[in-house]
Amino acid sequence: MSVTQLKANIGHWQDRVDLAATFRWTERLNMHEGVANHFSLAVNDDGTQFLMNANQMHFARITASNLLLLDANDPSTLEGPDAPDPTAWGLHGSIHRACPHARCVMHVHSIHATVLASLADSNLPPIDQNTATFYGRYVIDDSYGGLAFEEEGTRCAKMLSDPRIKVMIMGNHGVLVIGRDPADAFNRLYYFERAAETYIRALQTGRPLRVLSHEIAEKTAQELEDYPGQAEAHLREIKSILDSEGSSYAS
Repeated sequence: MSVTQLKANIGHWQDRVDLAATFRWTERLNMHEGVANHFSLAVNDDGTQFLMNANQMHFARITASNLLLLDANDPSTLEGPDAPDPTAWGLHGSIHRACPHARCVMHVHSIHATVLASLADSNLPPIDQNTATFYGRYVIDDSYGGLAFEEEGTRCAKMLSDPRIKVMIMGNHGVLVIGRDPADAFNRLYYFERAAETYIRALQTGRPLRVLSHEIAEKTAQELEDYPGQAEAHLREIKSILDSEGSSYAS
């Protein structure tokens, strides 16, 4: 089937293309983990219908057309032949069911974010512009209870009820970010991993940290929130690179 036919026969095509591109770039940056991580994107008003990667498919193979379309309110979802990973369903389904503002949800076990999540104190102090981006805008889940089946997903979803919170540092687990669309969520995921890396490397020096004041950290975070078009440009450039390489992500 040609791309033109796919566009005509599969709904939410541009959403699918944008989300597929973020999977491919996450794999390129080595921020994925085998076939264990998941992204999702709400496609209806209340957020309960969402796209998500198929069960145990590598990020490097994900395309716009092979993303699953799921309904968070359908209890029979895990019984079908194309059932999603049950832990992904438990986590992402719970969030989309309870948090309509969480349009796009990305969960990974990227190296530096997971190192941060493994520390007894998983706070991210504002020591540079990237770390300041997340000042007052993350929550730490320190009650890891095993794989994120339905009960664990419901517990995590309650921690994201405040729309100001954009990142969950999942203690002993990894990181989860939310955004208004794939561009917004991926840009946040990318910069959180960079911020976590800066902090971890700073700790490795053993030297005192130069921590920004509350006023400057909050001012910086607000300025970056209001900075126009950065997330959209980031994803646009990613897609341009993938297109120039002949990637199959948009098929």
